[in-house]
Amino acid sequence: MTIEQAKQIDLVDYLDKLGHTPTRISGNSYWYLSPLRDEKTASFKVNRNRNQWYDFADGKGGNLIDFGILYHKCSVSDLLQRLAQDKLIPEKQILNSVNVQKIEKERNISIISTAPITSLPLIRYYRSRRIADEMARKCLKEVNYENQGKAYYALGFQNDSGGWELRNEYSKVSSTPKDLTFINNGANKLVVFEGFFDYLSFLTIHHKQQQDALNFMVLNSTAFFEKALEKMAIHHRIHLYLDNDTTGQKCVDKVLPIDAKKFIDERQLYKGYNDLNEWLQKIGLAQKKSLRQHW
Repeated sequence: MTIEQAKQIDLVDYLDKLGHTPTRISGNSYWYLSPLRDEKTASFKVNRNRNQWYDFADGKGGNLIDFGILYHKCSVSDLLQRLAQDKLIPEKQILNSVNVQKIEKERNISIISTAPITSLPLIRYYRSRRIADEMARKCLKEVNYENQGKAYYALGFQNDSGGWELRNEYSKVSSTPKDLTFINNGANKLVVFEGFFDYLSFLTIHHKQQQDALNFMVLNSTAFFEKALEKMAIHHRIHLYLDNDTTGQKCVDKVLPIDAKKFIDERQLYKGYNDLNEWLQKIGLAQKKSLRQHW
């Protein structure tokens, strides 16, 4: 990996992979308890627009290279080797210049209109993810949006702050404000997912099954996991359908010591697959009976 490639890795995603989540998010400003030392008041800020950090307590800041050599106490060459080999940074997170331009464009998204899904390409797309028509129409909208003067459309899933997760066959972007989505059905059991396709997968698997009322939470980003803990705590039982990766494991490791009976790690059900939707696409419908019996 080159220095320029390393600088293009998103700092917020990198910190998330290292197990550091923001205590507060305000626009493009992400505030953390400093990963570089112990503290009780968050003084470490990441400007996601600039992909730069600054530690107000130490008076230090810079790019990901500057952070990495302090965090890992290593040389630049050692850091580049670590970033290239360390599983904390999957290949999809290493951003080339095209992806950097995509991130900048994403921050200028304007929502033009929302409506029921009628576009055949969008219908074909959610069906390719093996999502039932009934679930897609119930939970998603067809969203027309503008980005730097160009018009686009996508499947849209709304968060609690009014922002949208936008997906089509070719793009995966979000409009601001970014937030989690909580679906409150008045239940004492909560089912938690990282992304909305996992949520829709769960609904697709169970939509013909009679079951007790459940509340649902879609994080839309694991950066909101700690923020979500307060809502999780009011439930008697929390079922975690997180990704089978390092970040998913870190989230599980945070809550199981709190109450191993209350928090249930459900990832064994789709072991060997990144998430519930990938499992559903590849083998899920053929084996969904076993998952239904689980409930």
